[in-house]
This record gives sequence, C-alpha cells and structure tokens, in this order.
Amino acid sequence: MPIRQITIIGTGLIGGSFALALKKNKFQGTIVGCDRPAVLEKAREKCAIDEADTDPHVAVRGSDVVFLATPVGSIIDLIGEIGPSLPPKTLVTDAGSTKSDILARAKNVFGRAARHRFLGGHPMAGKENSGVEVADASLFEGAVWFFIPAPGQNIYDHVSGEFVELVERIGCRIAMLAADEHDQLCAWISHLPQMMSTALAAGLVEEFGEDAPLLQTGGRALREMTRISASPYSMWRDIALTNKNHIKDALLKLEQRLAHIRENLDSRELAMEFERAHHLKKPTH
Repeated sequence: MPIRQITIIGTGLIGGSFALALKKNKFQGTIVGCDRPAVLEKAREKCAIDEADTDPHVAVRGSDVVFLATPVGSIIDLIGEIGPSLPPKTLVTDAGSTKSDILARAKNVFGRAARHRFLGGHPMAGKENSGVEVADASLFEGAVWFFIPAPGQNIYDHVSGEFVELVERIGCRIAMLAADEHDQLCAWISHLPQMMSTALAAGLVEEFGEDAPLLQTGGRALREMTRISASPYSMWRDIALTNKNHIKDALLKLEQRLAHIRENLDSRELAMEFERAHHLKKPTH
C-alpha cells in the first residue's frame, strides 16, 4: 500500500529539504511537520509541509512513516518517547549521522519487532548552514542515502520498501552498511573533515584575528577548506559523543600523518606523500 502520510520531526535543513523534494517529485500523500512554532511557520511559508503540530505524539497520528530529522541525541530520545505508542505498522526511520547508538535504542524500544518497525538511515547531504530557510528540494539529488538494516531486516519489505522507493525517487543512490561499519566510514569521510575545518578556522582566528581578510586573500582552497567550519556545534556535539572512538582513531591517524609531513618538509618523503595522495579517486561529478 502506498505511503499516505509522513510525519517529519525536525523540519530544518534535512527535514525541510526532504519535504520539498517529496513535493517536487509528486508525492501524493500528506506531509506533517513537527518542530518549534517558529520553524513550522517558516516551513509552511516554503510550502514544505501540509500540516503541523509541535507535539510529536499528535503529529505522528495517522502516519505510515515517521522520519526523525533532528540531532542524534534527540533521535535517540524520540525513539523512546514516541516508539512504544505507535501502531505496529508505522515505520520509524531517521537521518542520524551516527548509527550504532540509534539502532541500539530502537532494539531496546521495539524488541524483536525492530526489524519491521525501524529503519536506520543517513542521507549524505547537507550544507554548512542549518535551518529550514536554506532547505532545498534538490539537496539529495545524486547523494548517497545509507540504510543500516537490523539483523534479518529486508529494507525492501512492506512500508520500508515504499520509503526506499521514495528516497530513490528524489534522486538518491541507495547503499547499505552495518552500523559500526557506517560509523567508522563516516568518521573518515564526514566527521574528520568537519573537525579539520573547525580546527583550521579556529587556528586562523587565533593566529590572525577574526577581522583578518583571510578568505578574500587565501583563494578558493582556503574557502573550500573552511566552508563547513560554520556548521552548528549543536549538531556536531551529538555526533562526537556517539562516535567518539572512531573519530578519535581517525584524528590520531591524521595527526600522525601530519607529524610525518612536518618532519619531512625538506626530504623525498614529502614528494612520496603527495604521490600517495594523488592515488585517491576523485568524484566524477
């Protein structure tokens, strides 16, 4: 049966963009937004949602899918808060950037039924700015949407399969990973770049002051490397807390590599490091 109603809890950048993408791609059902009143008002102004409520228990009524698009800590809390009262046929899914703790909470709340009632997900899309004001119907086009199935879960069954079809319809490529494998990979390809950008931007401010014309004089490379340093701490706090070990491991290995470069600025080892880096396959789009 096609999905008739989706509740999006957290109608900011990701939730708002998902709603706009659904509408752009002719989703025929109802989209219910749940957030703070001011955020919901802006989501309505952008025509992202059809209905709205600030109370998640009210917002989820009658929905086939509940999409949790809040920071990771809130996702974990919401699974415990609304999960037990949802009808068995309602699918809960999420957009959290880490997965192990989220899937553990889903298993704790739904028990053996978790493989039918919860689908862990993570769209690899975003911007350096947050909020529904910058929501974009094209945000997910060409992006990978990771799904993290529980043991024995077939993501193409029932409502879950309908949701996966919607994700493909808005332009995403589907990939599946185990939770820990996902968290290790994202520590390197998402979380580490954020920490690098934050450290570089903070170091520049400390070294030259916040009014120095760095971005204007530094060129494209500096702008690209510091762009995501504007990302909100409120989101990254939960990511750091729930993926601490993998992020620490990635940071340590990067620190060792940087130390190797520092100690070999005048040797052939620096050239060899450049040569290793050139083997990285760059995206074609």
